[in-house]
Amino acid sequence: MSKINGLVNDMIAICKDLQENILCDIEDIKLANHEKLLDRNDYKQDKINELANLKLELNEALVKVIQANEDVNHYKPLVDNLETELRELYNLNGKLASIVLPVRQMYSEIVEEIAAQNGGSLIEIKA
Repeated sequence: MSKINGLVNDMIAICKDLQENILCDIEDIKLANHEKLLDRNDYKQDKINELANLKLELNEALVKVIQANEDVNHYKPLVDNLETELRELYNLNGKLASIVLPVRQMYSEIVEEIAAQNGGSLIEIKA
C-alpha cells in the first residue's frame, strides 16, 4: 500500500471517529450530560490536530507524485471518499453548533439581564 493510501485511510478513520464523537455530543446535550461532553473535548482537539498534520503529509506526498510525473488520478476515488467523510464531519459539526449556539445565546442574555439589574455587575453585594 502506498504512503498516500495509508495517509488517506488514516484521515478517513479519524473523520469517522470524530463523527461518532459529535453524535455522542449531540446525544449528551439532549440528556444534559455535560461531564461526558467536557471529557471528549480534549480528545477531539487532539484528533483535529492529528488530522491537520496528516493533511500536510498528504499534500507533500501528492506533490512528490506529481513531481515524479506519476498519475495522481489513481488516487482520485480514495481522495473523493476522504472528501465525502470530511463533508459529513463538517455537516455534523454544523448540527452540533446549531444546538449549542442558541443555548449559549440564551445564557448570555440571562447574564446580561442579571448584570443590568445589578448596575452592571453580576453579583450584588449588600452590606
